[in-house]
Amino acid sequence: VTPSEGVRRGTRRILEMLESLLALGGLVLLRDSVEWEGRSLLKALIKKSALCGEQVHILGCEVSEEEFREGFDSNINSRLVYHDLFRDPLNWSETGETLPGGPLEALRALCRRTHPGPVTIALDSLSWLLLHLPCTTLCQTLHTLSHQDSCRGDSSPGEQVHVLGLLHEELHGPGPLGVLSSLAQTEVTLSGAMGQASAHVLYRRPQQRPTHQTQWFSILPDFSLELQGGPPLEPQPYPDPRVPSMDPTTHLTFNLRLSKKEREAKDSLTLPFQFSSEKQQALLCPGLGQATSHIFYEPDAYDDLDQEDPDDDLDV
Repeated sequence: VTPSEGVRRGTRRILEMLESLLALGGLVLLRDSVEWEGRSLLKALIKKSALCGEQVHILGCEVSEEEFREGFDSNINSRLVYHDLFRDPLNWSETGETLPGGPLEALRALCRRTHPGPVTIALDSLSWLLLHLPCTTLCQTLHTLSHQDSCRGDSSPGEQVHVLGLLHEELHGPGPLGVLSSLAQTEVTLSGAMGQASAHVLYRRPQQRPTHQTQWFSILPDFSLELQGGPPLEPQPYPDPRVPSMDPTTHLTFNLRLSKKEREAKDSLTLPFQFSSEKQQALLCPGLGQATSHIFYEPDAYDDLDQEDPDDDLDV
């Protein structure tokens, strides 16, 4: 394989990974953590959608517009429509520069889009929206937002709607995480090992079983992906033959094994619940010289004696 062919194959694998994340449409949930941030992967998907000619709308809540656009070239930035909720989310300044109606009205405005063609909507982030909106309201709006193509009857790939939602899973309990996970067609959980990032991807295709895939990657400064083979396996430690092994049975206050005499005494002992043949014969057939026992019963004055046969009614 020549170096140019290797580069082409690597580029093809990167495009296949990004395309697989966007192939199903609907909600793509990116779950990150403090250790493994997901905004870089979100921006990599935004770059992929912009280069494909899609209309890209960004609802920015956590960082400023300048910080979010940093790293994109002018060609990508010219294709991004940024809806700023970071500067003044509640419109307190009343300057007219912020979105009227707050975050909920901004989401509903995206739901009412009328222009045709594929569109990508990036939410940065769902965690911020969950802290400012009721969970049920946000989930209903997300469902409407991610199913616009089916509501209008456009099922062709050219009319797909991709909703990219960044979620900081350490900030929420199992309830909101489970509800948002059930809404997602593609769920990406970011983690890693030994300094390498990995993406565990869960695909939920209609009328099919969910499928899983794990990709190891790194993100370059221009938000391009570089696939990796994963970290090497950790070497298993081998015991040093020079170090003497310790016997765990030494220095015990009790014996784990019986000696020969102790085993003979144990085998010859008859336990109380064990009946030998001689003991059975002695109990069943007492000898002539053995004493026999009798039971004497003297009725009390208050005893209730019934003279009738208790089984007399059996003949009826």
